[in-house]
Amino acid sequence: MNQPNSKKMLSRRSLVRGLLSLPFAAFALPGKATDLNGGLEQFYKFNIKPEVFLAEVFGGNVPAPKAMAVSGPIPSMIQPLPQRMRYWRAEGKTAWIFDELGKEGYAPTTCGFVVKDEVIARAKVLIYRESRGEQVGQPSFLQQLVGAKIAGGGLSTSVDNISGATYSVKMMQRMARTALMLDKMAA
Repeated sequence: MNQPNSKKMLSRRSLVRGLLSLPFAAFALPGKATDLNGGLEQFYKFNIKPEVFLAEVFGGNVPAPKAMAVSGPIPSMIQPLPQRMRYWRAEGKTAWIFDELGKEGYAPTTCGFVVKDEVIARAKVLIYRESRGEQVGQPSFLQQLVGAKIAGGGLSTSVDNISGATYSVKMMQRMARTALMLDKMAA
């Protein structure tokens, strides 16, 4: 009779120890970036600096940034663009970096897009700050945006939805369309 109680006791102890170690487990996870701004720590699914993205796009020879005036809101974006939008152009391609919201009240996601010959040549999630939906940063998803053009109020290519990440998928489509629109305006 005593043996089952000792097993329960051991099981409860293991459970309590396991639960107490969870808050510290996040610090040991590989591949997670830490942002110490304001004394708060946040763990992002992706954390690629814009400079690194630009060096990848232009082979380490990053052109000086250019700026264009953006008048009025871009209809496809939730978050307003800055009044002067920076972009980088060389070798027949243009790189754009945006912060956009999946939905009002969400944290912004930072993405980079490359436009060449009026189509999306490359898309990359630089910083993803939400708790779910990070699948939009996977190469298999991003490849769906490559080759997209503006078509009416959307894109010329169909993009598969991701269960549980609908807002993030729509956000990526909005940013791709905005990169194409701004690229036409900057030409």
